[in-house]
Amino acid sequence: MLIGLPCETKAGEQRVGLTPHAVRELVLHEHDVVVETGAGAGIRVPDATFEAAGARIGSCDEVWEKSELIVKVKEPQSSERKMLSGGQILFAYLHLAPDPDQTADLVESGAACVAYETVTDSRGGLPLLAPMSRVAGRLAVQAGAWALETAHGGIGLLIGGVPGVPPARVVIIGGGVVGENAAEIAIGMGADVRVLDIDPGALDHLEQRFGASVVTVTSTRASVEAEVLGADLVIGAVLVTGARAPKLVNAEMISQMRPGSVVVDVAIDQGGCFETSKPTTHAEPTFVVDDVVHYCVANMPGAVPLTSTRALSDATLPRVLAIAENGLDALRTDPHLRAGLNVYKGHVTEPHVAAALDIPYTDPLTALGF
Repeated sequence: MLIGLPCETKAGEQRVGLTPHAVRELVLHEHDVVVETGAGAGIRVPDATFEAAGARIGSCDEVWEKSELIVKVKEPQSSERKMLSGGQILFAYLHLAPDPDQTADLVESGAACVAYETVTDSRGGLPLLAPMSRVAGRLAVQAGAWALETAHGGIGLLIGGVPGVPPARVVIIGGGVVGENAAEIAIGMGADVRVLDIDPGALDHLEQRFGASVVTVTSTRASVEAEVLGADLVIGAVLVTGARAPKLVNAEMISQMRPGSVVVDVAIDQGGCFETSKPTTHAEPTFVVDDVVHYCVANMPGAVPLTSTRALSDATLPRVLAIAENGLDALRTDPHLRAGLNVYKGHVTEPHVAAALDIPYTDPLTALGF
């Protein structure tokens, strides 16, 4: 199979879909790989390194027009979606639930669009989302600490405090992969950490891991409001697989937070969990609503592209190989990979996406004709 690796064009995105090590593995399995000129620039990998791994360097048009399987990181932008066609397979983060325009374009393209974020595993996890969730959770605390500084609009609070001066209170809404990794970093920085979740099992896991270093709270409307109003930094770490993120913090709560406090919305890719959120970029990461600093960068792991690319490529490579070896038949035999199919030949094949956008849903097996 001819596998294409394009440059990422989303604002501030420096990652690349596969590392040279992954490219070499694909070539050793007798697949052809074409890499767009400069695709590895963001991780300081020159074209020559990809060539040494066995890839061919090509133009943007060649990658998008000739590749049978296109492997990238972020959702294709409008100009890229126009180059997709039926018979091609797109493998990337898509986050379609809050994005009707992208969904419509992918439906019209006729391509098979497989989303990293809805691929599952035998344990019920999301193995291709988890690596970037770990990165985003850890970055969220760094970003929050930065935003709390007066120079960046914050109240001027050191997250870990100093002897005689208490640390910042960090409230994390969601105790999954993002929340656990955010808690780890916040605890390490000396913050007063509280995590909310509706799942007792998630809270028990956090307590078992962190002990008295974290306060766990069952998430209800009342507890969310109380914790948010008492926080210096709130990290939104909620996830409903494939669906739009629930708005757990409304505008009224934001208006009652302390001036100079900070919210970091890691769920912004799925529409955000703060009512006042809107996507931002690494170039302009924050905005202020009611004296509360909002950090809502939609591709947070792009800030550390080398770490992120390595982690993502390691996770995706076995699935890329499966598709390259077997085509769409890989989705028939592997229900976990099939769960990643969001759009195929004009059909939306992910139920949460269809429900969020109020469009018809087609079972993926039916769409694939298996």
